[in-house]
Amino acid sequence: MKLALDIFRALADETRLRIVALLASMELSVGELAQVLGQSQPRVSRHIKILVDAGLAERRKEGSWVFVALGADALVAPVIAALTAWGADAETQADVARLEAVRADRAAAAAAWFQAHAGEWDAIRSLHVAEEQVEAAMLDVLGGAPLGRLVDIGTGTGRMIELFAPRAVHALGIDKSSEMLRLADAAADVAILHHVLHFAQQPGAAIAEAARVLDAGGRLLNADVASHDREDLRARDAHTRLGFSDAQIDGWFTAAGLMPARIETLEGGELTVKLWLGRKIGEPVREAKAA
Repeated sequence: MKLALDIFRALADETRLRIVALLASMELSVGELAQVLGQSQPRVSRHIKILVDAGLAERRKEGSWVFVALGADALVAPVIAALTAWGADAETQADVARLEAVRADRAAAAAAWFQAHAGEWDAIRSLHVAEEQVEAAMLDVLGGAPLGRLVDIGTGTGRMIELFAPRAVHALGIDKSSEMLRLADAAADVAILHHVLHFAQQPGAAIAEAARVLDAGGRLLNADVASHDREDLRARDAHTRLGFSDAQIDGWFTAAGLMPARIETLEGGELTVKLWLGRKIGEPVREAKAA
C-alpha cells in the first residue's frame, strides 16, 4: 500500500504527469525537458527527483548532462496504460509538438555540421586508434565466412560497403533515407552501425531498428566509442552521446531481441573504440554464399 501511495503522491502534480508522458516516448535530457516544459532546469530537476524516489523514473549522468528515462516497467506500465486510456489533453499534445520542434532543430544543426565538416572526417576520427585497426578488428569479429545480405546503416561515404561487399551476396548502404530502412524487414544477415550511435538522439531505437531488419540468427556489429568525458565533442563535433558502456549496449541489444555475442576493445587514442556484436535470437539463417 505504501508503494501505491508513493506513486500517487509523485503523480499528484501536473508537471510530473507531463514529464512521465514525455518520457513514455523516449529518454530525454534534463535540458530537453526544461526546454519543452518551459521551466528552469533546477525546478525540473526537483520534479524528476520526486519521480525517481517513487521508482517512476531513472537518472543517468553523462558528462555534464543528465538523462532521464522511465523507471521499472512493473511500476510504470500501469501508469502509462492509464494515461493512454484517458487520452492526451491539449497540454500534452503541445508538449509533444514542442519536443518534435526541439528534436528537429538539433537534427538540422547536426546535418549542417556534417555538411560543413565532410572534408575533415579523417582528422575527426584521429581521436581514436587508426581506422585501419578498427576495420581489421571488424573483419576479425565477423569472421571469414560469407556475410550473405549486408546492410550498412548510416553508410556515410560508403566505406563499410567497400570493405565488406566482396564477401556479401547483396550489400545495401542506407544513410538519410529512413524509408528505405522501413521497407527492409528480416531482409539482412548482417547489419553494421559504424560510428553512428554517438550521433543518434535515440540510440536504443536505432539498435532496435537495425535488429528489425535482420533475419533470425542475423548479426549486428556496432562499432563506436566507449564512455568518455570529452564534453567539448558535443559542440565541436556534434556528438549527441559521449560514448557507451557495455551495460548500455547489452541492455539495448537484449531489448531488441539480440543476444550479446562478443566485445572487442581498441585502445590507443584519446577515445577508446569498442566493437559490440549481437546475434538475433532465432534459428540460424540458411548458409550464405558469396557472389
